[in-house]
Amino acid sequence: MLTRRRFLGSAAAIGAGAALSRTAFAQEPPARPAGVRGFNASLSIEGITADPELLELVRDAGVGTVWLACFFVGKFQQPLETVAQWKARIEAMGMGTGLINIPLGHPRFTERQPDYMPQIDADEWKLGVRPDGRVYGGVSLHPPATAQNVAGLRQIKRVDPGIVFLDDDFRLAPSPDDIGGCFCDEHKAAFLQKNGYAETRWAELLDDVNNRRFTPLLRAWVTDACDELTACFRAQQEAAAPEIELGNMIMYMGSERAGIRLADYAGVPFRVGELMFNDESFAPLKGKTNELFSALFHRRYAAPERAYSETTAWPPDKLSAPNMAAKLVISTIADVRNTMFMSGLTPFPRTHWQTLAPAMRKQAAFHEKLAGHVPRGPFKHYWGERSRWVGDSNGYSLFLALGVPFEITGEPAGELAGDGWTFLSNFDAQAVQAGEIRGSGTVLVHRPEAGAQIEKARVVSESFEELLAFKHEILPTLRDVPYVEEDVPAVCAWYPTARKALVWNLTAQPQDVNVRMGDTRRPIHLAALDSALIEEL
Repeated sequence: MLTRRRFLGSAAAIGAGAALSRTAFAQEPPARPAGVRGFNASLSIEGITADPELLELVRDAGVGTVWLACFFVGKFQQPLETVAQWKARIEAMGMGTGLINIPLGHPRFTERQPDYMPQIDADEWKLGVRPDGRVYGGVSLHPPATAQNVAGLRQIKRVDPGIVFLDDDFRLAPSPDDIGGCFCDEHKAAFLQKNGYAETRWAELLDDVNNRRFTPLLRAWVTDACDELTACFRAQQEAAAPEIELGNMIMYMGSERAGIRLADYAGVPFRVGELMFNDESFAPLKGKTNELFSALFHRRYAAPERAYSETTAWPPDKLSAPNMAAKLVISTIADVRNTMFMSGLTPFPRTHWQTLAPAMRKQAAFHEKLAGHVPRGPFKHYWGERSRWVGDSNGYSLFLALGVPFEITGEPAGELAGDGWTFLSNFDAQAVQAGEIRGSGTVLVHRPEAGAQIEKARVVSESFEELLAFKHEILPTLRDVPYVEEDVPAVCAWYPTARKALVWNLTAQPQDVNVRMGDTRRPIHLAALDSALIEEL
């Protein structure tokens, strides 16, 4: 193991000779250890300069790749020569490297970028406009944003980074709930001209947006936003090739309404959207099920080996180590093969790694046994077209905490068929009522506030107590699947082709529970927020 003194000495020697030529980094990055789960840490050069021993710490914890902050909002966060030097140092320590770019910024309703990008000044970039006229920055797309990012990537190619992720949510909506696109005069004129609409249609569009009506007019607006963002990505992708592979970080529940046409990114490195970055947001039961719901949704579009988590702490010291470790279970359940730890320019507390290292080893071992197997069960996870195009981000996710197995339902081609129970968002319930989706065989479940009248559907409030009552009612039908008997918030992911189930304790207290399948009862002990793998089911 390198000591601090030896590391600083070797780093200085390596750094002095680092060059920006492709041949300087011609060697292949170190091969990842055997296994399907890889661990990554996104670190700033400022952070590892202030604490050089941090690299040893993350490597010894099990991190195989370090991602360096590079190009933020049209400017280099650090000189490219410095990036090249640190890349060489990291690879000399036996880890791979990648780079993080922030192509647009982060949503804000101020003139300045947020405090985690203190050296960035993007005042020359035009701000976006919301439907209500408010001005915002960070996630609108105007010249010269694409051109500057393209130029940056052409320079970055010289350090041969392998993969560059477009970070801070490459999107065109200020929040996961917003219908995106910039409503400025320029975008208005371009939209009306492209689609052949009269000026009078603009007020109609704004009314559709405000009322989230899924009309042909609103579909055209969202389609144009998706076209614009995809074109920006592809321009950068073309500029980066062949030395760089471009990856995309997708916002929490990110989809078409944010300009993210998910099918356009199905073949690239893909960061599944998460949001619960601090204890306040992750601790509530629905915070955890929402996080899992979003990861499962995005995995419909990302191959498991190309999928990365967004295991983020923000502010850096506000997500506790036990909660960060608990997030690792989400990636195991969803078969997201790459964990990405991050916290902006400031690393999260070093002491976190004492908790993370054993949790990383445990989840890697579980993942080895579950990789490639698909969760199955009578509860159906569904997020439909209305939700993706005009809805909010409030998925009906709390059913995941009932300890009943589930499976992911993709695009139904207008029909939700099969057995079990399919849980609908308010917007998808309204789509059923409008005849856009039909239910055949499966029992549709929606909240009362959806206001939908659907024949034979179950109306169940999204509260744990009411969902427990629903679970007790259907228990006689669950004989052939494993489920948690106790009224304890837990996820039970069942992989019948592996004859295994993963049970995740969603509480901050240890729990003793029984998993029942037919006449068999399997007692298990779960530490707080921890998981257990049941085999030979």
